[in-house]
Amino acid sequence: MDCLFCAIAAGEIPSSKVYEDETVLVFKDIAPVAPIHYLVIPKEHVASSAAEISETNAPIVAHIFTVIAQIAAKEGFADGFRVLTNCGASAGQTVNHLHFHVLAGKEFE
Repeated sequence: MDCLFCAIAAGEIPSSKVYEDETVLVFKDIAPVAPIHYLVIPKEHVASSAAEISETNAPIVAHIFTVIAQIAAKEGFADGFRVLTNCGASAGQTVNHLHFHVLAGKEFE
């Protein structure tokens, strides 16, 4: 499989890591749309998008949201942030690996 995020998770492509554990990697987006723009990915390619979340991989998704909440609290933006995911090319998804964008540091409409 030729997956950009799998290569980043494996350390084959460098990233600006914000957080890492055995399951999840959080890194800064290379084209941020907000002052804080992180990508949160499962290290394992468990799904191509949120459209493939199942009972089997739901615990990983729950862990991802726990990590997001911890980072928001630690970095001081828990009072206002957005979590976004795109499902499919027509929705703007460019990497077919389950991932979530965390956006903060500005007012959103």
